[in-house]
Amino acid sequence: MMNDKKITSFIALPDLLSMLNASSGYLSILLSIDGSLNAACILMLLAVLFDSLDGWVARKTGRIDIHGFGKNMDSLSDVISFGVAPAILIYSAAVDFRYINILVGPLIVLCGILRLSRFNVLTGGGKNFTGLPIPVAAVTISSFYLTGFYSELSAAFIMIAVSVLMISSIEYPRVDGMGASTALILIIATIISVAAVEILQAASVVAGPVAIILFIATLTYIAVPILPKRDVI
Repeated sequence: MMNDKKITSFIALPDLLSMLNASSGYLSILLSIDGSLNAACILMLLAVLFDSLDGWVARKTGRIDIHGFGKNMDSLSDVISFGVAPAILIYSAAVDFRYINILVGPLIVLCGILRLSRFNVLTGGGKNFTGLPIPVAAVTISSFYLTGFYSELSAAFIMIAVSVLMISSIEYPRVDGMGASTALILIIATIISVAAVEILQAASVVAGPVAIILFIATLTYIAVPILPKRDVI
């Protein structure tokens, strides 16, 4: 029926959160181009929050995504916020090694697209993700920049590793329950503390340490599945 083709008939509440995700990613890109890199990082982390919430809302509302509209909305938004936005950030932050980040940027975007495409065609949820989830790319680069210890070469190396891990077959655990709550609290705390510095010109005593904790927690999540497993006697 014609009514079934109206765009409004496809959109549900979780899709509005996906739109906020995409909008945050787009604004992050603009801010990176403008040179407002702290603000760009805040918007990237906001996109991660919206991405987390759309899945939670979908489960709570019992959404049945018959046509795959929600999955496609989520993936397309993720490409903007967690693929393109991090790539633009590392390029904009580069001074001495910009030519390296010209190459690293497309790698992040392409590996992110491949990661999402594979995720969309694989059936079943399971307890693990195959390959590093793409939002981790955004959390990694934004938290690293906000630590105050950002290094162009280190950022390039880290993001190359993140890109390769996204398209790997390594199993990464789904973060839920207490782990998810802790991660979201860290992200929110980082957003608030950095925003206080940017908007209120407050002291940055809290912002740096919170970003460092978030960065270390993210690196731990990335590293644990690839570390050698020790046999328990």
